[in-house]
Amino acid sequence: MLDDNAHAEIERLEDEIEALAARVENCRKFILAGQIAIAGGGLVLAAMLFGVLRPDLASMAGGMAAIIGGIVAFGSNNSTAKEAKREMAKAEAERAALIEQIELRDVTLAPTLH
Repeated sequence: MLDDNAHAEIERLEDEIEALAARVENCRKFILAGQIAIAGGGLVLAAMLFGVLRPDLASMAGGMAAIIGGIVAFGSNNSTAKEAKREMAKAEAERAALIEQIELRDVTLAPTLH
């Protein structure tokens, strides 16, 4: 009976680990988007500074908004990804502990059918 409960708990933990891995992957995509926004906003401002683009208020505001938005997206998703990785490590440790508790059978001693 204990093995049945352990198997169910291991299954639940594996589902949780998969969900956390998907969350980390989603955060990674938003982190990349934030980095691209920061770089793009910086390029627009640098282009205006060096005279490549004509300085106007709309371009300057857009560049600053891209930089600030990129910083926010990068920071919040980075912290969310770190938290999900910690939760995933905890769930993996719990799963490993449950696997250690299960009495495993040696299947090599079973007679073969061929």
